[in-house]
Amino acid sequence: MIRNLVPGVLGALALCVATTASAEQYVDYTPESGVWDINAIDVDPNHIDDYLVGLKKSQVPFFEILKKRGMIDAYKFVVRNGYAKNSPSVLIMVHYTSMAALAPDKARDQAIEKEVRAGFSKEQGEAAVAGYEKYRTFIDNGQWTEVTMTK
Repeated sequence: MIRNLVPGVLGALALCVATTASAEQYVDYTPESGVWDINAIDVDPNHIDDYLVGLKKSQVPFFEILKKRGMIDAYKFVVRNGYAKNSPSVLIMVHYTSMAALAPDKARDQAIEKEVRAGFSKEQGEAAVAGYEKYRTFIDNGQWTEVTMTK
C-alpha cells in the first residue's frame, strides 16, 4: 500500500514546489510595450460572413486611421473554427502602442471622429452594423500585455 502512495506523494510535492516558485519580471520574462485590446464576440455561425463584411466596412477604416496616427501598430480579426454557444467565435484584436494611447484627448479624439466621418458617414456606419443585435453578443473585453520569456 505504501509503495503505491510514494509516486503520488512525490508528484504532489513536485507540483507544490513548482507552484511556489515565483517568476521575476525582467529576469524570467519581460513585458512588451503596448497593450492588446481584445473583444471576444459570440456570432451566430450563419452570420459570421455578414459580421466580417460589416467589420471590414466599419472597423478597418477606423483602425487604419489610428494606425496612421501612431496610436496602434497592429490589428487583427480571428475567427474560431467550430462553434459553442455563449463562447467567442470572433476576436477583434487591436494593439495600442502604449496605455497612454487609450487615455482621452479631446482634440485628438475629435479630429479622429472628423476624419472617420469624412470617409464613412454616420448613416453608412449604422447601415454597416444593422442587424448585429440579432446575431452578435459581446462575451468579453480586456486589455492584455504580451510577455517574452527569457532563455
